[in-house]
Amino acid sequence: MSEIQLKLDNQKRGAFYIEQEGKQIGEMVIGLSETTLTVYHTEVDPEMEGKGFAKEMFDAMVAYARKEQLQVLPLCQYVHAQFRRHPQDYEDIWKK
Repeated sequence: MSEIQLKLDNQKRGAFYIEQEGKQIGEMVIGLSETTLTVYHTEVDPEMEGKGFAKEMFDAMVAYARKEQLQVLPLCQYVHAQFRRHPQDYEDIWKK
């Protein structure tokens, strides 16, 4: 079973990390401001690609943004592609 954690430093930069059996297998690098969650990069261990782990981190990031009432600036290609494919699902948080 995978576990997702958000770790931030004092400057509100960090990542959503996904772990499986105690090993980090992916991360979604972010930065926070007062109103915006910027996603810079999403990466999953090559051996674990295609198993939905990026989507799990994406869903956790979306839930966090909604809970904290933040707009998401998708500089990451993966996140931007998800927003473009399903704009109606993310129009409330997508900072264009």
